[in-house]
Amino acid sequence: MSAFAHQLFLEVPHTNNPRILRIVDTSIYTDKLDIQCGVLQITPPGFNSPKNIDVTPNFNLVLNACSLGIQNSNCGTTSEVLPDGIYIIRYSVSPNDKVYVEYNHLRVTQFINRYNQVLADLEMAACEPPADIKAMLEELRLIKSYIDAAKVKVEYCHENADAMDLLVYAQQRLMKLDGIKC
Repeated sequence: MSAFAHQLFLEVPHTNNPRILRIVDTSIYTDKLDIQCGVLQITPPGFNSPKNIDVTPNFNLVLNACSLGIQNSNCGTTSEVLPDGIYIIRYSVSPNDKVYVEYNHLRVTQFINRYNQVLADLEMAACEPPADIKAMLEELRLIKSYIDAAKVKVEYCHENADAMDLLVYAQQRLMKLDGIKC
């Protein structure tokens, strides 16, 4: 890559807040080129067209259902829970058709929150757990591995269908483990 080109990068850190999506610009900008017309495009799961958001370099955004176009009413007073699933995130600067980066992000916030609640509900002590608790811990580790694998399939391998199969399977296992409270 030329020293006279911008190197665009984004981070989408995990959050336990089901009502927000945080996106951070971690790009490396060259001082040899102007940075103009920054556009962040986000396509939430179930949507066919992206929401365009004008941005400036080094942005750190906290987006909600209203800013993503998922919610259209009561935006000043309430915010709906963002869906888990695959978000397509594209960031570009001028010339926007040539200088861009695109990511697939698997959001699993609601699922991880439910997983954490199941883990928190286990009666554990600082000693060897009884056999039933030990079995539940082993099942929870397996479920977490399925979630991790699903994220890798989406974010690194771009195998979205396989990832969703893994995620659904992990959800089914968690529901069974949790007595179908999910």
